[in-house]
Amino acid sequence: MKYIQWINNLLAKIETTFLILCLSTMILLSFTQVILRNFFSTSLFWGDTFLRHLVLWVAFLGASLATKENRHINIDVLSRVLSPGIKRIADIFTNFFAAVVSFFLMKAAITFIGFEKESGSILFAGIPVWIFQIIIAIGFGLMMFRFFLHALEKLLTIRKVKLEEEPS
Repeated sequence: MKYIQWINNLLAKIETTFLILCLSTMILLSFTQVILRNFFSTSLFWGDTFLRHLVLWVAFLGASLATKENRHINIDVLSRVLSPGIKRIADIFTNFFAAVVSFFLMKAAITFIGFEKESGSILFAGIPVWIFQIIIAIGFGLMMFRFFLHALEKLLTIRKVKLEEEPS
């Protein structure tokens, strides 16, 4: 389990680096576009398209990091009325279900990216669109991994609690 946590933390560091890089690029490019439009009546013709795709990267990297920290959007009406033991079991099922849903979304994203690759669409400067859209599959894959990891951690916690409660 420690090896998996090490991988999870390494992925988070890589994601954070990419997130900072994407946000910095977005700010710099947006500022440049405003200056070019307001003072020189021109702009980078590829700038807005590139910014839209960077938003996609920021969204999926942020969602993955939020999932790692268990700070993603969730509805916790039942968790307020469930006992702690039953809540742990519900958390296992919820995280496992979210991992399964993320898996199917990742598969759909891979299919979508395959269609984009076949179509040969170009974003700008000869760069294919699918290269920027690959974050959809990567993002759902990372979220699937993290939801599964949360489910596994909760399962091991319940097992540990039961082992501690049993008389020797």
